Amino acid sequence: QVQLVESGGGLVQAGGSLRLACAASGRTFSAYAMGWFRRAPGKEREFVAAISWSSVSTYYTYYADSVKGRFTVDRDNAKNTVYLHMNNLKPEDTAVYSCAARRFSVSYRDLVSGGLYDSWGQGTQVTVSS
Repeated sequence: QVQLVESGGGLVQAGGSLRLACAASGRTFSAYAMGWFRRAPGKEREFVAAISWSSVSTYYTYYADSVKGRFTVDRDNAKNTVYLHMNNLKPEDTAVYSCAARRFSVSYRDLVSGGLYDSWGQGTQVTVSS
């Protein structure tokens, strides 16, 4: 398993941008697909975005409908880090954002469910004011 630490959260006005980072420990980061999830107060955890594992540097990315066109997920295997670029933020994006890792996963079905991940970070708070 890998250990995950998120950073980059904060307070931003509606329409603003943030970039979240998730740093992973260990030497096998490239073997993991990475997901981003969020939990808003009083709501269940929901899928935000994910990027697959790849052995040939061709990655698949997936997004929740609510963030499609505004958020982008990418990864830097040399830095053992996955990023979530969030643009045009809305008050309804306010939540604790967590990253998660799952080995050798590619498909949307593999990555949309939080219960299938192997490791989780502690989360970072994102607050969007109106």
